[in-house]
Amino acid sequence: MKTNLSVNINKIATLRNSRGGNFPDVIEFAQRVQDYGADGVTIHPRPDERHIRYADARALRPVVTTEFNIEGNPIPKFIDLVLEVKPEQVTLVPDDPNQLTSDHGWDTLKHQKYLQEVIAVFKRHGIRTSIFVDPVLKMVEGAAKTGTDRIELYTESYAAEFAKGNLEEIRKFADAARLAHELRMGVNAGHDLNLQNIAYFKQNVPYLDEVSIGHALIVESLIYGMQNVIGMYQQKLSGNTPD
Repeated sequence: MKTNLSVNINKIATLRNSRGGNFPDVIEFAQRVQDYGADGVTIHPRPDERHIRYADARALRPVVTTEFNIEGNPIPKFIDLVLEVKPEQVTLVPDDPNQLTSDHGWDTLKHQKYLQEVIAVFKRHGIRTSIFVDPVLKMVEGAAKTGTDRIELYTESYAAEFAKGNLEEIRKFADAARLAHELRMGVNAGHDLNLQNIAYFKQNVPYLDEVSIGHALIVESLIYGMQNVIGMYQQKLSGNTPD
């Protein structure tokens, strides 16, 4: 089973915003990652627009010809943006405005009714939904009751334990993916996945539809070049390499 690679280009926008102007151009880089073989483009606009801006989302829509995935906390402004842009997928993330980066999944029991209402809005407009969850079985079960099409497994704990040589952490993710599949949800994953840990994750987590990778991929591109790095990820995700 092929696992798709969606490249998160937030860090390109961060670099642009650090100097003002439009260099590097996020539109150009969205085109490039697709030309280099990515299966999709991900952005995560935050209310303070500290990296990707809402205007970027609108400008990217005609450029992204693969899969466009917009992540974010479904505040009213975000919902309006998604309904305007109509990406192929929206990923709902429970981050607050002051968070540096996403650091936890939804409590799908506590916020179940809220998620049901928001997801129903997107599905009425034909937008596939995914919600960010930790690899906790009761949260996966709760996710199924929201009506979401997919879950995105929050993989920070896997990445941290893998770096320490602890491979047992992968079991939580494999079990969560199996349960999601049984409950008729697709499985995405993301956060701190990189060239060192992606192959083991792919080999051991079944039913993996898509990974979204941004920070690590951009950093690795500084070393190896973006075209090479995207090719390396695709090779590892296809199962054609042992490590």
